[in-house]
This record gives sequence, C-alpha cells and structure tokens, in this order.
Amino acid sequence: LVGKISNLEPMNILSFFYSRTIKLSFLCFLLFIPIKPKLNEKFSNYQDYKITKTKLSLHEVTRGINFGWGMTFVDDHSLLITEKGGRILKINTITGNITNIKHNINSTKSGKNPFSNGQGGLLDILYHKGFLYISYSQIDKKNLLSNRNNLHGSTAIVRGKLIGDEIKELQNLFTSSPPLKINKHWGSRIIIKDDFLYASLGDRGLGMIAQDPNKHPGSIIRINLDGTIPSDNPKFGNYKTWLPEIYQIGFRNPQGLTISPFDNDIYFSQHGPRGGDNFGKVAYGGNLGWKEIAWGGTEYYGVKIGNTPFNDKFNKPILSWVPSIGVGQIGFYKGSTFNEWNGDLICTGSKYGLLIRLDYENNEILKKEILIKDKIGRIRDFEIDEKGDIYLIVDEKNASLWKLSKK
Repeated sequence: LVGKISNLEPMNILSFFYSRTIKLSFLCFLLFIPIKPKLNEKFSNYQDYKITKTKLSLHEVTRGINFGWGMTFVDDHSLLITEKGGRILKINTITGNITNIKHNINSTKSGKNPFSNGQGGLLDILYHKGFLYISYSQIDKKNLLSNRNNLHGSTAIVRGKLIGDEIKELQNLFTSSPPLKINKHWGSRIIIKDDFLYASLGDRGLGMIAQDPNKHPGSIIRINLDGTIPSDNPKFGNYKTWLPEIYQIGFRNPQGLTISPFDNDIYFSQHGPRGGDNFGKVAYGGNLGWKEIAWGGTEYYGVKIGNTPFNDKFNKPILSWVPSIGVGQIGFYKGSTFNEWNGDLICTGSKYGLLIRLDYENNEILKKEILIKDKIGRIRDFEIDEKGDIYLIVDEKNASLWKLSKK
C-alpha cells in the first residue's frame, strides 16, 4: 500500500483515500442493515417452532382403537375409522359409542390383514356420495398358494356401500403392479376431486422403482370413480410409456393427500429417509425425484443420496423438514372453531407426536407453530367436522379418539 501511495500525484493521493473511505463506510453500513429472514427456507426444523398461544381443549371422545390409520365422516356425528389389523369402527362423536362394521375386504380366516404386522394392512377410507372408498394391502393369492412363507402384496382400492352396519356391494377399482414382498412404504391416502380418485402409493422400500413409470409403487395415481382410466391422464398425452393410471412419479412414502378449498389444488405429504420429509403440490406428469434426490435426507446409515438435495429437473416441494417429523396426513383448516386458522395447513408428525399449523398464504409459509407435542401419542390422521373441531387418531394399541377445540 505504501508503494502504491508513493507513486501517486498529490491529487491522486486524495482521491485514493477518499475512495477507500467511501468503500469502508459503505461496508460498515451493510453490516448494520437488518437482514429479513427468508420465509420459505430450503429446510425447516420443527425444533425452531414455537408452541401455540391459542388456548386449546383436548378431549378424549372414546378409547379402544388399535393402530388406527384412516378416518372419514359419513354424517355430522358418525366417524368411520380403519385399523391396520382389519377392523372398521363407527364412532358416535357425541356419545363415544363404538360399532364394529362388518366387511369382507381381503379377509383371512383370522380376520386380520397379514401385512398389518409391518407397515401395511387396512389403510385409508373416504366417504363420497353414498360410497366408501378404501385402500388396503391386498394379498397376492396366486403367490400365496405357491408359497405361504413368501407373502407378496399390492396396494388395492375398493368401493362399497355402508348399509346398516355392514359394507356391501364391494367393487375392486385398482390393484397396483407388480405385487411385492417388502412390507413397508405402502402410502397410502385417497382423495376425490372433480369425480376423479387420486391415491398415493409408496415405493415399498425399493427406491429407484419410483422412477419407473411402468410400475405403480412410488407414484400418485388418478382413476375414475368406477375404476376406469381418465382419457386425459399423462399416458394419453406426452407420457406414452407410463402406466395409464399414473399421474405423477418420484415419491418415497406419501402418507398425506388433501385438496385446498382455497386454491383447489391437490397437496401431498411424504416421508423422506433420514431427513427430507416434505409437502408440496401434485402435478400432472410430474416427478418428485426419489431416489435420485432426497430433499435434504440421507440414508439411515448416513450416506448421502444424490449430488444435491434438490434438482431443477424435478418438481420441488414447498417445504422440506430436516430432521424428519414423520409427516402423515395434512389438511387445510376450514371452520368456525378456529376462525383465525382458515386457509392454514394442519400437519401431523407421528415421530414426535406432533400436530403443526402452517400459516400458508399465496404459496408462502408466513408462520409455523406447534399445536400438540408428545401429549396423545403418534398422531396418524385427523378429520375436521362441520363446525371446525378437529378429531385425531394415533398409531398405537388401545388408543383414543381425541377432539381438539378451543377453550
């Protein structure tokens, strides 16, 4: 610096120090500018969320549910709940009375779904215009007859009518292909929009199968309500090699599906591996990228998955949780009980017994808060009644149905 100054003319020396002073002043100015945090950061850590200040009331409606998975209202006060083991219960939300619903879905001599010892079993249930739509782990009977110790299965969807306390007139709508032995990552949620049924299917633990559009695992499918194929599915557009039911690929274990009553889009949630749980929008012909990427997650033994957490050639989720929360069902709140929550996304997190609220507006998350943490168990699913009270079930034995309302 001394050498540089000695070679300068007097006027240039003044200019030299003046420019340095301006630059130094500007740098100091930058250091004191308050930096506005990004609302939609790359990863989200639930440990940074604050506990809600809303005064909540958590009431036990009834007890006796064994590993509940899905739930749906059939009228204002009758809630149907599936158990992984195979039972379907009808619960009166006022009296707490439980009625066992008869059915013949994938029945065995024991009446228990054999996949319920793992992550499969009787899964989601949805009531729509007089029909019940149910997803479950279906035994591949052809394989079962040849080798009872080598049980294979597929995700299947049926529909039937609730007549009295029995489901009758069952119709098979869909069976995933191929049948697989691994008893994990089944998904599975079902929703209906514009008379199309969407269902989420997990990768069954096979990873890159989710990038194969000739196989159903690791995808979201779209079918007509009678099980036929919509003529405008991706297969009949620019995705000629895809199976006709497939709407989007690249999923690991999607356990949440919902329709926003505010933008009419379909949203999903899914489990990442070790980190990388996420939620986002369902997209026609889309690809979430599993297992080329893992949304910030790694293998359980610590090895990196993919070169980057996200890749521009894949659809990007709206939010990715690191560490994982075990995200399950999601749903947009609509009701009068918590009027200030209207339009916000409610998320379950079974890993830490979480119920989370995301203040979601114009595709941006403005606030995150914890409503419940480690109070009632591994929250699996919830339903919101006409008033706006929230009913919750947990993935545990002899568990309760809970009602969340305002104090």
